[in-house]
Amino acid sequence: MEKFKGALVVGFLRLFALLPWRAVQGLGAAIGWLMWKLPNGSRDVVRINLAKCFPELSAAERERLVGQSLRDIGRTLTESACAWVWPAQKSLALVREVEGLEVLQQALASGKGVVGITSHLGNWEVLNHFYCAQCKPIIFYRPPKLKAVDELLQKQRVQMGNRVAPSTKEGILSVIKEVRRGGAVGIPADPEPSLSAGVFVPFLATQALTSKFVPGMLAGGKALGVFLHAVRLADGSGYKVILEAAPEGMYSDKVEEGVAAMSAVIERYVRTYPSQYMWSMKRFKKRPSGEKKWY
Repeated sequence: MEKFKGALVVGFLRLFALLPWRAVQGLGAAIGWLMWKLPNGSRDVVRINLAKCFPELSAAERERLVGQSLRDIGRTLTESACAWVWPAQKSLALVREVEGLEVLQQALASGKGVVGITSHLGNWEVLNHFYCAQCKPIIFYRPPKLKAVDELLQKQRVQMGNRVAPSTKEGILSVIKEVRRGGAVGIPADPEPSLSAGVFVPFLATQALTSKFVPGMLAGGKALGVFLHAVRLADGSGYKVILEAAPEGMYSDKVEEGVAAMSAVIERYVRTYPSQYMWSMKRFKKRPSGEKKWY
């Protein structure tokens, strides 16, 4: 049964990738619109997350953002299908603007390990190709449940000669070793960690359990951090890749200070491009002691 499901999902992804780019985006937006208008779990999660993270918005403003977010989530799904199937160069051609590339170039030239830090904002699959075109990093990821999809992603994500590391003990060790020897890695900083692997720090109007992994690798200047995001352009023609150096606070030997500094950068991007964040993630499942669960 799992094999059949995997083949079906991969088949749909390949079908999406056959469409013209505007059709890919239009279909994604239509899927998102249906997710907004029809009862489903993703819509519920988006509404909960936005209500908690943007309490300053009126009910009408928040519901508009729910709709915009779900349409962008739909676009991310169909656009990512293309990035998972197309040759990497075809995806890279959709990067229309780049801001801050010199930050990455300087970090790579420093001789220290480089940690590329991103979040579930915009299109991280296109970003993966862009980052891997600049260097040959190890990309850290959480494997999907379906084996056929995982095999497809592993194949597509190494097109530029880089490597991937699953979020297992072995994968974590390979990432740490790569940074220690002066290599480059790419890590999404916003998946919710276990309680022992994270700390609660401010994020928008709430507290979010956030991983200590990245700040731990940077502490004391042992490696250099670079934030990378590929955000969707308003005209739908492609993406703008934005790179910036990790702030001083992320190099602190104080764990909570480093994690809070990382969270503040991600918050700034989310506030700037609120509908492009993956609000359908159950990002806030674990809550501070005594606080009621959200989901």
